[in-house]
Amino acid sequence: MHSKILIIEDEEKIARFIELELSYEGYTTTKAFDGRTGLELAETGEFDLILLDIMLPQLSGMEVLRRIRRTSSVPIIMLTARDSIIDKVSGLDSGANDYITKPFAIEELLARIRTVLRNTAPEDTEILSASGLLLDTGRRTVTMKGKMIDLTKREFDLLHFLLKNKGMVLSREILLENVWGFDYSGETNAVDVYIRFLRGKIDEVFNIKFIHTVRGVGYVIKDE
Repeated sequence: MHSKILIIEDEEKIARFIELELSYEGYTTTKAFDGRTGLELAETGEFDLILLDIMLPQLSGMEVLRRIRRTSSVPIIMLTARDSIIDKVSGLDSGANDYITKPFAIEELLARIRTVLRNTAPEDTEILSASGLLLDTGRRTVTMKGKMIDLTKREFDLLHFLLKNKGMVLSREILLENVWGFDYSGETNAVDVYIRFLRGKIDEVFNIKFIHTVRGVGYVIKDE
C-alpha cells in the first residue's frame, strides 16, 4: 500500500495526527494548511486521494473542491465540523466522494479512505448502451444519438448502475446500497429524486420512455 494522500487542514494538530496515523498504515502524506497551497499541490496530479477541510483560510474547501473538479477526478473526502444536510449535499454534489464530520474516530476515517480508494480504482473502460444512449465509463460521458448529456457525478453513477443491470428491476434499497453506499443514512426518497433528475435530462428531452417504474418494486432500464 503506497497510496499518496494530500491532507488540506488548517488545524495543524489535527493534520499532524492524521499524518501520523496514515503513515503508520503505510500511506505517503503531504500537508497543506490553507486552501490556496492545497489547491496548488492538488493540481500537480501526484495524489491518489485528498482529505479536504471545508473551513480553510485563503480559499474555502468548497472552492478548492470546485476548482479541482474542473480538471481532475482524484478522490476527495471532505473533513468538517459542519454537519448540516445542506453542507453535505453541497459537497457531494460538487464532486466529493465522501464526507466525514469532526470529531471522528480514526478507524472510521481509515475505513472510508480504503472504501473510496477501492471504489475509484481504475477499471477497464466499458461502453454501456440502451435505446440509443451510450455511457462511456472511461471518459465518464453520456450521449444520446450523438448528443452529449451533462450529468452530475451522482446522476452518472446511478445511470451507470442501472445500465449495468439492464433489464433487471432494482429496488430503492439496492440502488442506495450500491450508488450511495452501504452506510448512507439519508432518506430513501433520494433515489426517486435522482430518477426524476435523470428523466428530466433523458426521457423528457428525447421524448422516450427510458427509465421505467415497476410500482411497489423499483426501477428498470429496458432496451427498447
